[in-house]
Amino acid sequence: MATEGPATRRVQVAEHPRLLKLKEMFNSKFGSIPKFYVRAPGRVNIIGEHIDYCGYSVLPMAIEQDMLIAVEPVKTQTLQLANTNPLYLDFSTSANNIQIDKTKPLWHNYFLCGFKGIQEHFGLSSLTGMNCLVDGNIPPSSGLSSSSALVCCAGLVTLTVLGMNLSKVELAEICAKSERYIGTEGGGMDQSISFLAEEGTAKLIEFSPLRATDVKLPSGAIFVIANSCVEMNKAATSHFNIRVMECRLAAKLLAKYRGLQWDKVLRLEEVQAKLGVSLEEMLQITEDTLHPEPYSPEEVCRCLGISLQELRTQILSPNIQDVLTFKLYQRAKHVYSEAARVLQFKKICEEAPDNMVQLLGELMNQSHASCRDMYECSCPEVDQLVDICRKFGAQGSRLTGAGWGGCTVSIVPADKLPSFLANVHEAYYQRSDQDFTFEKQSLFATKPGGGALVFLEA
Repeated sequence: MATEGPATRRVQVAEHPRLLKLKEMFNSKFGSIPKFYVRAPGRVNIIGEHIDYCGYSVLPMAIEQDMLIAVEPVKTQTLQLANTNPLYLDFSTSANNIQIDKTKPLWHNYFLCGFKGIQEHFGLSSLTGMNCLVDGNIPPSSGLSSSSALVCCAGLVTLTVLGMNLSKVELAEICAKSERYIGTEGGGMDQSISFLAEEGTAKLIEFSPLRATDVKLPSGAIFVIANSCVEMNKAATSHFNIRVMECRLAAKLLAKYRGLQWDKVLRLEEVQAKLGVSLEEMLQITEDTLHPEPYSPEEVCRCLGISLQELRTQILSPNIQDVLTFKLYQRAKHVYSEAARVLQFKKICEEAPDNMVQLLGELMNQSHASCRDMYECSCPEVDQLVDICRKFGAQGSRLTGAGWGGCTVSIVPADKLPSFLANVHEAYYQRSDQDFTFEKQSLFATKPGGGALVFLEA
C-alpha cells in the first residue's frame, strides 16, 4: 500500500552475490561491516513523456536495474560516500553543512539531494554521519532514471538511519522536490515509480495528489529497452529546463486568452482543469490561440501585458534568461496529445481487445513522432534505433526518458523476441561506423519490477 513505508527484508547476504560483493568491498574500504542495505530501482516510461511536470499522468514501470547502497551509521558527523565504480570519486562532507553545487552534476550531489530532502522535511539541524558504498547497474545518462534512483535510495538510507517512518508517497514527494536542488525542474514520475512500483504491473502515476494505479500489460508482448549509447545528462544541459519553461509560458498565454487569472497558472493541466474541458478540446483551443511560429520574449511580454524585466525576474528561471525563442504551440500540442495517449493506453490495457499489442504499439509510435517533431527531444541516433526496432518486429517503439539521447522502449510480440534481439543487435550495435562498445546493458527485455526496499542481514 502507498500509505505504508517501503518494506524491510531480512536476507542471507552470502546467498546474494551482489550484496556479498558489496559487503566485502565495504569492509575493505571502511574496515567495518554495513548495518543495512537499501535498493531503489530505475524505471522505463512506457508512455507519457515530458508531461509529469505539466501536471499529467504517466505510465512507467520499474526495471530490475537499481541503485544499491551499503550503509553504516557512525558516531562522527561526517558523511563518507564511495562508489564501486572507480570513475566516480570518493566524497566526504560534514553531515550538518550540505552544499549542493548546481553547476556540476557530480554523482555525489544526487546522494546529497536525498539526504538533504529528508533532513529538511524533519527540520533537523544536526544529523548523524554515515559511511556509504554505492553500487549502481542502471546505465548512466540513458533515460532510465539512474540519478533519481540515487536520490530515492539516499532518501531511504537517511530515513532508515534516523529510525523515522514515512509512507512511500511522502518519500516520493520529498525526493521529487529535493532533486530540484541539483537544478532540474522535473515532475515526480521517476521518484514515484521508484517507491510505488510493484512486481508484475506497470503503474498509472497521477499527481496532485500523488497516487498510483496498477496497469496490467499484455501477456503476449515483451517490452525491450535499447540504449542509443548517446549520453544526455538532464542537469548538465539547459534543453530540459527550457522545455519546462516553454510549457509554463504556453499555460500562461492560454490562460490569459481564455480570461483566467494567468499569473497564478504554472502548468498546462491547470488550464484544462480551470476551463473544465477535455484534452481534445484543449488541443483545439491551442490550435485557435497559439501560433506555430516561435515567440520572442518581447512577444510573450506583449501577450501577457508585462515588461521584459517582469518576465525575467518573475517567470523565467535563472538558467534560461538568454533564450531568444519559445515554441509554445508545439510544446502545448505535444503535452495535450501525449496526456490523451496515456489515458488511451491504460484503457486498451483494461479492455484487452484481440489487437491490443498493435493498438498499444500505434500509440507508442505516435508518442515518438510527437516527441521528435513537436517537443524536439529526440536525436538522429534515437530516431534511427526506433526505425530499426520497428523494422525487425516491434509493434511500437519510442524514445523513453527525457530524450536527446538515451534509450528507446519497444513493444515486441513474445514469439518474435529472439529474432528481434539478434537483428537489432546486428543492425545498430555492430555497425562499422559505431564509436561505442556494446554492453549487455544496451539491449534487454524487461518486465515490471518491485520498488525501493531496505535489506537487513539475517
